[in-house]
Amino acid sequence: MKRRSFLAATATATALLPKLIQAQELEPAQPRDWSGNTPLRYPDPDLIALDRRFQPYILFNTPIQRHYVGTMWAEGPAWNGVGRFLVWSDIPNNRQLRWIEDDNRVTEFRSPSGNSNGNTFDFQGRQISCEHGNRRVVRYEYDGSLTVIADRYEGQPLNSPNDATVHPDGSIWFTDPPYGIRGYYEGNRAEQLHPLSVYRVDTNGQIDRVTDDIDAPNGLCFSPDYSLLYVANTGAGRDIKVWDVEGSRLRNGRVFAELVDPTTDSRTSADGIRCDEDGNVWAGARKALDCANECIGLQVHSQSRAC
Repeated sequence: MKRRSFLAATATATALLPKLIQAQELEPAQPRDWSGNTPLRYPDPDLIALDRRFQPYILFNTPIQRHYVGTMWAEGPAWNGVGRFLVWSDIPNNRQLRWIEDDNRVTEFRSPSGNSNGNTFDFQGRQISCEHGNRRVVRYEYDGSLTVIADRYEGQPLNSPNDATVHPDGSIWFTDPPYGIRGYYEGNRAEQLHPLSVYRVDTNGQIDRVTDDIDAPNGLCFSPDYSLLYVANTGAGRDIKVWDVEGSRLRNGRVFAELVDPTTDSRTSADGIRCDEDGNVWAGARKALDCANECIGLQVHSQSRAC
């Protein structure tokens, strides 16, 4: 760590808003050979815990590996534990790809995909995808058929569903920002007809808006006990918000984390987020001035920065 300086975490007694203060110098320890032909000393020097509480999450003998290069825009990774594969979206190319664990292959999984963005799997192992191009949330059934979960609200087409998560009661929750209707690169240009919102669809197909109190909702996830819902804000707020979940409703919305690039003191934002079984929120984020994705961990219970 001598060659890497970073800002220590700070916390005040009056604020529970952890600012994710990243390392000021986080260049790779050495140029990486992504071919895997060059031996790498364990632990991987580019896996760094800026807070000691996250040290146990770094597996000693597991390096960063690159599985695929060739997407225009890779997003929405979802792991299928039964099939042992990872599916993700290549939004502009209107396709989904799949990495298969047993032989390390990457294959084209679905094309066209409706310019799908976020993907997840429900408790029955069925894939759920948010389609920018078709402005809808869909589920792929066991026989390969497709079920439309939501494509309209109050009689009007949705904006462009972005990401989804599932609840044990069978409901599906999803975000609906405008990114897929702003042009033709990742969807189809169209008029925005609804406030940027988070929705819930119950098992009978009833769709309800649970909140529009966020600039531009993007990734979302539940806490392990499903008592909290976290939503990444890629709008002006550039934060992660959290709500208490009470049945089909959200209460007490507040800012959970603000993301700041310490090199510029500028706000940055999270995109996809997930919560692990220990209650930590993991976010795919970026530096304020470029698009280099970084993984950031947020300590949920203590409400203090951790990475």
